[in-house]
Amino acid sequence: MQYIAPLAKLVEQLRALPGIGAKTAVRLAYHVLEMDNDRAQALANAIVEAKAKISYCEICFNLTDSNPCRICAAEARDQSVICVVEEPRDVAAMERTRDFKGRYHVLHGSLSPLEGIGPEEIKIKELLLRLNSEQVSEIIMATNPDVEGEATAMYLAKLLKPLGIKVTRIAHGLPVGGDLEYADEVTLSKALENRREM
Repeated sequence: MQYIAPLAKLVEQLRALPGIGAKTAVRLAYHVLEMDNDRAQALANAIVEAKAKISYCEICFNLTDSNPCRICAAEARDQSVICVVEEPRDVAAMERTRDFKGRYHVLHGSLSPLEGIGPEEIKIKELLLRLNSEQVSEIIMATNPDVEGEATAMYLAKLLKPLGIKVTRIAHGLPVGGDLEYADEVTLSKALENRREM
């Protein structure tokens, strides 16, 4: 379908967002056009403000509007434990549990030789520099349970072992409320491997 130029431009920009297909982009564009001017301006202002005010923490590389971020600056957090995650949204997921009291390090990706992502393209060097200046006793690998995440965790574990730092991996397996019959072989294998005594 042929759209007028301003609508086509809006659809094109929305479609560039991850997870937004052509139909969703059109639906969102029409929704934006149906907003009153104040609401549309508030949306535009929020996008511009977020881009202008949000940066990466100089310590952990999480998204922040202050430097260092609130987590790194919090004295009540356990400074000796660092949880390594792939993306800033993983920090948000971990924080929702309210169980982790340490600090984070965001890699901004995972190792993927097929996509040309090596150790230099993610924040591994910055993690090693942190370990030189901080008293860290444990690194928790919380990378995704996929091929790239596992490879990244293994690579980092091999780098960190000689430093005498305890390296652990978050457990993977069946979700609470999940049925065995719907679980794939890898998930069942991990669930068996990570079993614990009752």
